[in-house]
Amino acid sequence: MPLHLAQRLQNVETSAIRELFKLLGKPGIISFAGGFPDSAMFDVDGIREAANQALANEPGAALQYGATEGYQPLREQLAAFTQAKGAKDVAADQLIVTTGSQQALDLLGKCLVDPGSKAIVEGPTFLATIQCFRLYGADLVSAPIDGNGVQVDELERLIAQHKPKFVYLIPTFGNPSGAMLSLERRKRVLELAVKYQTLIVEDDPYGDLYFDQPPPPSLLALSSEVPGSRDWLVHCGSLSKVLSPGLRVGWMVAPPELLATAVMCKQFSDAHTSTFAQATAAQYLAAGRMPATLARVRQVYGARAQTMGDALRSDLGDAIEFVQPQGGLFVWARLTGAGGKVSDGNAFAKKAIEQGVAFVPGAPFYCANPDVSTLRLSFATADEARIREGIARLGKALG
Repeated sequence: MPLHLAQRLQNVETSAIRELFKLLGKPGIISFAGGFPDSAMFDVDGIREAANQALANEPGAALQYGATEGYQPLREQLAAFTQAKGAKDVAADQLIVTTGSQQALDLLGKCLVDPGSKAIVEGPTFLATIQCFRLYGADLVSAPIDGNGVQVDELERLIAQHKPKFVYLIPTFGNPSGAMLSLERRKRVLELAVKYQTLIVEDDPYGDLYFDQPPPPSLLALSSEVPGSRDWLVHCGSLSKVLSPGLRVGWMVAPPELLATAVMCKQFSDAHTSTFAQATAAQYLAAGRMPATLARVRQVYGARAQTMGDALRSDLGDAIEFVQPQGGLFVWARLTGAGGKVSDGNAFAKKAIEQGVAFVPGAPFYCANPDVSTLRLSFATADEARIREGIARLGKALG
């Protein structure tokens, strides 16, 4: 007998990125497709020491069931980590620990989305966000972005028209866009939240990965300057891109009623995030190793980003356009079709695979009206020599 799967599964499909990975078994292929950090950047010695300390200091707590809200020492460390970046009034009891920041998005879907609920996302945005919110039946609306992030005048028009349950943004070095929302626009977003009493979700997994100058303060940090905005703001953070994705440690700051509801829903999902992972992360943050780790990661990724940008300009010329990223993991680019060269991201991806290099076409990152000429390149996991070789191969694929 055929299985009768849930109706909501008709709204989602397998990740285009995961499907692409199936093509990457070819020997010698250079991949710019992944959205993950370089494992060579992990502070293995520091994490090992932190894990040993967790077992030595509180083995019972580290290995036992724990509170759904999170391991209290970690909540305190995360609050301090957040305070150090300008959100000085965030306390431990105002956040919950999640199993990666992606669980925070899933909890928001469970708590906020009814079938047909409107939600505004950036175009383009994080692919898993589109899949997650659609799984719960959201009707997604795309807000256009440019090199300075979401276009706030258009965002206001969309909020007024659709009256969404929430607006989801990645203001700092977004995935896939790499865009950084300007300070002026950040304040406008918070003002819109208050004016329209619309919840803003700030996803911030990349904010610590700046290459030169620090980005503007997070929406969470700026909320103290816009009266009433904190009541309409959710902030999601993660240690995945800066420490280790394998720990699966993220967190969410939210208004009290929403936070309490999210805790209840998390009880149904996984009871709590791994206490051992939490205790390890707490010990790592308490040991004060994070600043040195971040300094190293910023230097390496910054050099790789520059190498990729230089190579794209040299090898692909006017056939491609992009904004040089100031942080994060990605170059977001658009094929121009100049000189009669290929202008479709999907077609280019197939030609690139034939040349032994992979990237992600941009169309799946849009919830509506995809720009098929776009593509995402990650510079995080290839060294500078492989980046130059990979981009040279792209030049050959372009014809």
